Amino acid sequence: MKSDLSFREFKPALRFLLIFVGAYLVGNIIYGVYVEWYKPAPDPMTVWVTNQAAYALTKLDGPVESVVSAGEPIVLLRDAVQGGDSKTTLRVFEGCNGLNVIIVFVSFIAAFGGRAIQIAIFLLTGFLVIHIANLLRIILLYYTAAYRPLFFYYFHKYFFTAVLYVVVMGLWFVWTQMKSNQRDSVKA
Repeated sequence: MKSDLSFREFKPALRFLLIFVGAYLVGNIIYGVYVEWYKPAPDPMTVWVTNQAAYALTKLDGPVESVVSAGEPIVLLRDAVQGGDSKTTLRVFEGCNGLNVIIVFVSFIAAFGGRAIQIAIFLLTGFLVIHIANLLRIILLYYTAAYRPLFFYYFHKYFFTAVLYVVVMGLWFVWTQMKSNQRDSVKA
């Protein structure tokens, strides 16, 4: 009797964990196939994100070009210097396109659940927020590489990664608060 009560008590948490891990694994498998499909070239999402970063950097600070690397799955952000020469400042890999972070975000929302239309709207909003945060991350990494290269490893590996995940956790918090408020209003 006591073990039956314990299972019922933990059933929602186990359900959440199974859905989260399942969605995360499926998302990463699909993502891995997607990235491998385009090798040795970079995937279209990485190219798209890097092109947007180059456009923003050009508007902010002068000509920056995005160049697909020959033979490597990366996109280069280069200072476009007059006379045709350019200097590579940042190399953008597939992990920089934000899709891995979006997979984690989607997995949580799927596991937490809700009404389909609300989930769809929140996912689209979350995609946009994560994409903008990731673009800002790439832009700031570009400036770090250009002006403070000694700090690049730290900022790339730890600081900006943490900031991006704090954005995701903020979105999760908003989602759980929305769902909690809806449950409270139904009970009242």
